[in-house]
Amino acid sequence: MDRVISFNTADRPEFIKELREKVNDYFNENNISKQANSSMVIKTIILLCLYLVPYFLIVLNVFTNPYAVFSMWMIMAFGMAGIGFSIVHDANHGAYSRSSYINKILENTISIVGGYSATWKIQHNVLHHIYTNIHEYDEDLDTNFLLRFTFQQKRLNIHRVQQYYAWFLYSLFTLSWTIKKDFSKLKLYKEKDLIKTQKLSYKQAMVRLIFSKLFYFSFILMIPLIFSSQPYWLTIIFYLSMHLVCGFLIAVIFQLAHKVTETSFPIPEENGNIDNSWAVHQLYTTANFATNNLLLSWFVGGLNFQIEHHFFPNICHVHYRKISGIVKELVREYNLPYYENSFWGAISSHANYLMRLGKYDKLD
Repeated sequence: MDRVISFNTADRPEFIKELREKVNDYFNENNISKQANSSMVIKTIILLCLYLVPYFLIVLNVFTNPYAVFSMWMIMAFGMAGIGFSIVHDANHGAYSRSSYINKILENTISIVGGYSATWKIQHNVLHHIYTNIHEYDEDLDTNFLLRFTFQQKRLNIHRVQQYYAWFLYSLFTLSWTIKKDFSKLKLYKEKDLIKTQKLSYKQAMVRLIFSKLFYFSFILMIPLIFSSQPYWLTIIFYLSMHLVCGFLIAVIFQLAHKVTETSFPIPEENGNIDNSWAVHQLYTTANFATNNLLLSWFVGGLNFQIEHHFFPNICHVHYRKISGIVKELVREYNLPYYENSFWGAISSHANYLMRLGKYDKLD
């Protein structure tokens, strides 16, 4: 990551300018705020309740039957994923509210699901959104050696069957995140001098990270271990099961937007130049999926409208369905790609992409 990546500012600069003007006109003409509306506030309450109500039912021993208690942990898994998809994601982008104070409060709800806001914002807001699908810059492509997500990564024998075992590894996503990932990322971002993007020193960030982890494990594991009527070993199994379900949901949803056969993974020139402008680059590296599935769209916080999200990360996701029509129309006028899949089509496309990466060193 020594080169400075530069996008081609001469590549259809009028596209993104016109798109922003049209989207701004939509909000102005309809007198609509770009931030959260009443439906988003209701959704926020529902998702927090989906996570917190089962938790208190567990620690207060409202249910003592192991199957009933297990079902509470499973409901928490969906609440945990929903909080990450909708509340944390929007707040971290400053899209939930005009108030930075409210955004700060809501982005810190990531602490009750095991994450840390500063490292997430660097990885997602800075590295992923700017350098989408660029090897060694977009850290969403970095899986060490277990999975191969780009042709620039070395292909190992184990990758021949990665399209089969990847799904299990996805389930470990939040467990790794809560135990190891935040610490290793913070150390890495210190080396890359990226912590300053969050207006923090390394020491400040580390102290906050340690306190957030102590709070999380006390809240989500120690208190149930002490107060729940279930045997300690069963509580640990239930806790791990919650993470396996939540990790699978979150990891899979994020794969379907970029790591599919339709999208591209541009290789910078020696001097770091990318052929396309940033906006055009987003269209070639991003795909929508299941946009007509209202329930899934609600649950995943509009992450299935990934194209709109990458163009307008500062707009609350509840508006993406409406502005997608504006994006589609303008994309057609400029003869640019707009990749879309059904949900199962996206799953199949991702599996096919994993198969290609495991079978071939490169595509001719």
